[in-house]
Amino acid sequence: MSDQILVDRRDGFAIVTNNKPARRNALGTESIAALEVALGDLDRDPSCRAIVLTGAAPAFCAGSDLKELGGLSIRGMCHHEAETARVARGIGLLSTPVVAAVEGYALGGGFILATSCDVVISAASTRWNLPEVRNGWIPPWGLQTLLARTSPANARLITWGVTEIDGAEALRLGIADMVAPDGEALELACEMAARLAALPGNAVASTKRFFETTCTADAERQDAEANRLFGTDCESDAAKAVLAKFGEKS
Repeated sequence: MSDQILVDRRDGFAIVTNNKPARRNALGTESIAALEVALGDLDRDPSCRAIVLTGAAPAFCAGSDLKELGGLSIRGMCHHEAETARVARGIGLLSTPVVAAVEGYALGGGFILATSCDVVISAASTRWNLPEVRNGWIPPWGLQTLLARTSPANARLITWGVTEIDGAEALRLGIADMVAPDGEALELACEMAARLAALPGNAVASTKRFFETTCTADAERQDAEANRLFGTDCESDAAKAVLAKFGEKS
């Protein structure tokens, strides 16, 4: 197991931590592959009946690792984002419920990774934002998770990144299911995981599978279309300038 993803097994559930604090827990090739392995292993373990997904302090996740993306071709970036999309979609296909514990900030792909989970718990002052449009491109995956949680009009505003969203606003919009005091999102997420783990596992899995067909309907096609638009957007001057800046830091 990569040290970028940590697994802490508790009684009936496990905590999976994205552990790249120096990179603000950004999603790179190694971390997203390790996350897929960790989630798959836990889903196959009958002693693990719920999963908490969180990030090492001070944040949940800052999104895709632009330092890594900046060194790739557009084709390479599209492939990287398609793999990330596949892993995020896979959360919905697990039998085990996944609870996101979000502190600090959830930006870009980190925002969408959180909303890909079954239950989202936000700290009160968590900053939620999608900065991709400001960078010159559409978010390349996962927008259907927004549409499953809020209205199309809200999802569009959120995707443009022009709204300020903290925990209370995330709850109002449906992005988050519960709000915890700052520093207590993980504790509340663990309480929720323990409650889910105490239920009959077959009924929990059946309920998740029933609603997942609605929550992520057409998700694969939508991700493919967003990825295509992302590749086109990355040809723009604005996008090239952002990517070149991060590529220079590689």
